[in-house]
Amino acid sequence: MPKINVYLPEDLADAVRESGIPVSAVCQRALEQAVRRLLAAREAVRGPIRAEDLDALFPLFTAPARTVLRLAAARRDRDAHITTADLLAALVEQGGDLALQVLRAMEIDPSHITHVLTGRGAAEAPGPSAPPAFSAPATRALEATLGEATALGHNHVGCEHLLLGLVAEEEGAGGDVLRSLGAESRLTRRAVTAALAGYHSRSPRADPGPGAPADALDSRLAPLLARIERLEERLDARD
Repeated sequence: MPKINVYLPEDLADAVRESGIPVSAVCQRALEQAVRRLLAAREAVRGPIRAEDLDALFPLFTAPARTVLRLAAARRDRDAHITTADLLAALVEQGGDLALQVLRAMEIDPSHITHVLTGRGAAEAPGPSAPPAFSAPATRALEATLGEATALGHNHVGCEHLLLGLVAEEEGAGGDVLRSLGAESRLTRRAVTAALAGYHSRSPRADPGPGAPADALDSRLAPLLARIERLEERLDARD
């Protein structure tokens, strides 16, 4: 049977040893569940999309993230594919999610994103199945979104993960716009990680609601981002 190494923080490793938990069995079950969820979600993004099916097709997506998909689908006729530009425009339009707070913390104005997208109007290659469906770049961006959520150890997919997925997709207009405004993958991932760490330490809610003040979260992000920047500078100096 193949062997996969699992690395744990020292305190957690000590606790596992003391408890006598069967690590192999627990990891196998957890990985099996994660793989099933991920494969089901990947299959969903590759097929035709109907707004009324989104809740059933994307159970891992948060309500705001499903709203983004619904808004993106509404931007297209039935014979047109949903693009990464549609997803990014819908992310901005949804308006009440952590992703926009992250963008503001990186000094990217969401209204400027809308302005740039309006001027682009770029077409993307068709998706892999009959319309209405996501374009090929949008499909890859959503698959990257699922990968980002899994890599961060989350059992849900939020707008912040979608932001990371869009930035990572090299061929989509949505990613082009984000990167042109300074949201490259490494910086955006750092900002999302800092936002999640800061927000969860101060609030029981993972996503601020539509009426949440932007300045409150921005002020929390700034010191966390500065701290990460200093740590990275020290690591670079050692190298």
